[in-house]
This record gives sequence, structure tokens and C-alpha cells, in this order.
Amino acid sequence: MIRSNRKSCILGPTFHSLLTGKIVKDPPLWTKKSQQIDSSAKTRKKEQLAYGSGRGPFGRKNGAATTADSGICATSVTIYGYKCEEHEVTTQDGFILNMQRIPEGRVGGNSTGGNKKQPVLIQHGVLVDGMTWLLNSPEQNLPMILADNGFDVWIANSRGTRFSRKHVSLDPSQPDFWNWSWDELVTYDLPAVFDFVFNQTGQKIHYIGHSQGTLIGLASFSEGHQAGKLKSAVFLSPIAYLSHMTTALGVVAAKAFVGEITTLLGIAEFNPKGKEVTVFLNSLCNYPGVDCYDLLNALTGNNCCLNLSTANIFLKNEPQSTATKNMVHFAQTVRDGVLAKYNYGRPDYNVMHYGEDTPPLYNISNIPHDLPIFMSYGGLDALSDVQDVQLLLDHLKFHDVGKLTVQYIKNYAHADFIMGISAKDIVYNQVVQFFKNHQ
Repeated sequence: MIRSNRKSCILGPTFHSLLTGKIVKDPPLWTKKSQQIDSSAKTRKKEQLAYGSGRGPFGRKNGAATTADSGICATSVTIYGYKCEEHEVTTQDGFILNMQRIPEGRVGGNSTGGNKKQPVLIQHGVLVDGMTWLLNSPEQNLPMILADNGFDVWIANSRGTRFSRKHVSLDPSQPDFWNWSWDELVTYDLPAVFDFVFNQTGQKIHYIGHSQGTLIGLASFSEGHQAGKLKSAVFLSPIAYLSHMTTALGVVAAKAFVGEITTLLGIAEFNPKGKEVTVFLNSLCNYPGVDCYDLLNALTGNNCCLNLSTANIFLKNEPQSTATKNMVHFAQTVRDGVLAKYNYGRPDYNVMHYGEDTPPLYNISNIPHDLPIFMSYGGLDALSDVQDVQLLLDHLKFHDVGKLTVQYIKNYAHADFIMGISAKDIVYNQVVQFFKNHQ
């Protein structure tokens, strides 16, 4: 059901906000000057699905996982009969990023934009890589569904993940290789992959981000980095404001990630499978209220619709490395309640980098008001909390009529959007139609 430009109230279950200590209900959905899709009626009953969770401690998992030598195309795409290309893109600050391209569906697909297929760039979240989009079957994963619907699909892999651990002059063993936060993903990574896809295809790009992928998209588009190359944007489990995050492990980690964390750990690379980080994370699991036995749900919320085998494959391949500085930046976002550039902890250091005492804010309201946006979020998401999404939507309240489509899924959590076995029917088909409506 689609409702346009009118108020609506969808009340979900109550939940406890760990940061505020208050019991809150899902607030009325903000729908002014937007289209809204209420998908709670479409979600399937739990008894009808095969559910799974990622249980177990931090550290290296047993079982086969994709290695850097084998590549995503060979292990997860071509084996299903799809064409797939491996590409490398160099950022202005020297990082060499790996990308995959699925140029067409298994039977060629139907072109969505005349003779040329319209490009779609898909960006993963933090502590994972592009493989996370491909864990379900071809009939259930987003990249292959898009390819089969006639789109030219490009999958990005952020710096530091296993397929993007190269630099023109630095090595991952050097601390300078890890001297970055999501600011650099906004300033360097996203512009580099956008430029590459645009130059390869000659067409404006549809963008899809999940989690951190939404954060860097929102921040980048607010600063006009992709002006002239962006056709539309899809944000799944949008992350911008994190003050109401309800994952107990995440809240404890945010308090632990202070500016001196790199010195305390003695590492610049935050590798959840590495010994030092494993010890650190396991120590967080001893905090009251933190349950790391069901690790995936502890981090992302009570995902309703994961297949057990998919969840197990996920934990064999993930989590991936990121920069410790990046985790500190996320912690600052949680603690400070604003979307700002990295805080160097001292006014004089901030002056050196920004010319002012405090880090500049990213102004989401600066995103072009005529940019077609599709945003989908879940009522049980422990990272992309309903209250924080409402704050994000408030910054988009002057978006042009008909250009903002909002979907609320009452029983979805963070991982359901990328691995849920019902995601095709509930989310992905809506995304495909959204792109077709904005050719």
C-alpha cells in the first residue's frame, strides 16, 4: 500500500533505548512531502521461514571462506551462469579498490534505458565487504535480481577489506595504511568508484547503500561530490544519527572507543579476527546486558528472516577489517549525537585539519531536493533505530514532493535487508520498480 503526502501512524512493539533509559514506541511515520510504503502487512510469519543466527564468540571462524586470490566473481557470481568482471579503481589518496561488475542477467536481461543498461552502484556497510550482497541464492540476492531486471550492476569494496588491501605506496602492515575514517570514504572512495563507473558507462548512476554505505552516501551527496553523475539513491537501514542505537554491544563499544584507543591497543587495523581485537571485543562481552553468544543479533537486532545456512556463510566470510580510527569516528557519532567529521580530540588539532576548533557538520539538508530517494528501515533494527531515522527524515522535510519514498518494515532488523529470505518480495522488488520509475 502506498500513501502520498499525508500523516500516518504505525505503532510497533515497544523497546528499551539503552542510551536514554526510556521506554519508547515507534513514533508516527513522518510522511510529509513523501511517498510511504507500509510493508508490515507483507512480512511473513516466523513459522513459515527458516531462521538463523550467528552464534559464537569473536575470532577466526572455521570453514571455507573466500580468499583474496579467488575473488568474488569466481566464487559467487560466474558459478551461477552470470557474466562478471573484476576491476580495480585507484583513489586520489592512493588506495586501490576492488570492484565487481555484473553487466547483464543470466539470459541477457532487458535493457532499462534504451540500448544501454542503466548502471547501479552497490555499497556495503562497515566490517563487511561486497560478498555480503551475494550470500543468498541468485533468486534472492539484490545484485543478481537487478542484473536479471536489465541493470548494469557494480559492487564496491571499501578500503581495508580483503579485496581492497592495496595502495600505490603503502602496505597493510604499516600504520599509515589505516590512517582514515569514513570521512575518507566520503572524500576519496565514493568519488573514485562513481567516476570509474560513470566513465565506463557514460550514464548517471543509481546508488544503493546499506548501513555505512548509506552514511557515506548521505554525507557525500550533501557535499555535492557526485553532482552530475547521480541519478537516484536507495538507502537500506540508513545510518546517519546513532544516538538511539539499541545494540548493547554497540553501546558498550562506543563508550570504549575513545581517541586513545589506537595507543591502548597498539594497532591501527581493527581486525575482528585478529588476536588483539578479539581480546578487546571479548572483554566487552563481559559487560552486564551484553550477550555475544548470538553475535549477529547482538550487533544488528533480532533479524526476523535469515536462513540459517546463509547466516553461517556470513560468519565464515565476515567480519572484515576496517581502520581503528573509523571505529573511533563511529563512536563519536554515537556519543555526540551529530553527523560531523572526525574529531581529533584537541582544538588545536582540529584547527590544523579544519581551520576551526570543532569538526564541521555534514548538512543532510543540502542533498539536492530533486534527487529521487528510496529509504527503507526496520522496526527491530538495533543500529538504524526508528528514532534516529525519524531525525534523518526531519532533515529531508523540504525534499520535493514525490521525490522521497519511505518504506517501514515493522519486523525487520539490520541484516534482514541484505540477507533476509523475504527481502526480494518486500524490499528488492520495490527497489527495482523505483529505479524503473526514475530512468
